[in-house]
Amino acid sequence: MLLPVRLPAPRLRAATMKGISVTAKQRDMVHQILRSAPFDLGGDVAAQRPLLEQMLTAQPVPADVRTTPGDLGGVPVIFIDIADVEPRGTIFHIHGGGFALGSAAGSAGLASSLARKTAMRAVSVDYRLAPEHPYPAALNDVMAAYRALVGRAGSAGRIVVSGESAGGNLAVELLIAGKKEGLAMPAAALLLSPMTDLTVTGRSFAGKAHADPNISAQAIRARAADYLAGTDPADPMVSPIFADLSGLPPLMIQAGSHEVLLDDATRLAAKAAADDVAVILDITSGVPHVFQAFAALLEEGDAALNRAARFVTDNIAAQAAC
Repeated sequence: MLLPVRLPAPRLRAATMKGISVTAKQRDMVHQILRSAPFDLGGDVAAQRPLLEQMLTAQPVPADVRTTPGDLGGVPVIFIDIADVEPRGTIFHIHGGGFALGSAAGSAGLASSLARKTAMRAVSVDYRLAPEHPYPAALNDVMAAYRALVGRAGSAGRIVVSGESAGGNLAVELLIAGKKEGLAMPAAALLLSPMTDLTVTGRSFAGKAHADPNISAQAIRARAADYLAGTDPADPMVSPIFADLSGLPPLMIQAGSHEVLLDDATRLAAKAAADDVAVILDITSGVPHVFQAFAALLEEGDAALNRAARFVTDNIAAQAAC
């Protein structure tokens, strides 16, 4: 059954005495944090990698979150468990960072939030990064780790793939490549502000340039060039909006209206719907790229994670009922 494509209205609370909503103040604070941060996605990777890691790990994970280094299929991963929770399945999480930055440890906060809200275990993958390891190294690593996870679990019915930004790209490409290889599909996939068009042609790259607090078309082009290393950016294996998506499991795509990658999300949803894939497009007004990572500060981030958790648990339950 094809799920509806929907764009929910922003969740607002009562106005303050000054007529500014609580969530509007929270959004302004998050935008200011991002605008003032020294991190530059399009900058020199040697300088930017530690800056991003510092940003992502500045807030320690809660005390009941256990992180355990390991490997799947020879690929380094971090297993993330919530104390006293018997997991109903596994979230296979792929971090962002423009294919050149980020880490499994850096994404542990977001992955642990998903694990907590879904009562599942999370596995965050440390795939190889560009420019040292351009395409298809990252995709090969993600494929190897997923294949090993399915083998360990015995089936894919209790696995949900998730990814943020460039990790969202790799999550979709994992499904596309896995379909070609006959790999068992996960119960569903959750994509947070995914990069889906490495030709960088979406109208939002210009239309949202002033609204996006920390990402630009120039930065996306720089990171895409590192990753592609001569590969055609319109190749469906690097830009999933050009791929045949038929046969993929249910997708939930979340994005904010204040990000240059907005069209990457909406165009992927439209392509999935055209290819008869069950898809939910969930756009939150006035928030930036991967706003869910600010759930502790931003009510709309927490609300989006709650919607994502319902999507995940509903699809795990549907697989269990089959």
